Amino acid sequence: MADHELFTVAEVAGRLKVHPETIRDWLRTGRLKGIRLGGTKTGWRIPESEIRRILQDGDGAPSTSSS
Repeated sequence: MADHELFTVAEVAGRLKVHPETIRDWLRTGRLKGIRLGGTKTGWRIPESEIRRILQDGDGAPSTSSS
C-alpha cells in the first residue's frame, strides 16, 4: 500500500473502529490530519501515514479491556 494513498472518512472510521463523526471531529480539531476536498459535499481524504500514526499512538480503536 502506497504511503500517499488517501482514504475517506468512512474508510478510516472502519479501520479505526470509531464512528465517522469521530473522525470528522478529529479532523476539525487537528487530532487527525487530512485534506479537505472542494466544498462540504466532497469531504475529507486522510493519508495512510495518519492512520498508521493514530494506530501507533493508540488513539484509534476503543480499549477492549474491562474496568
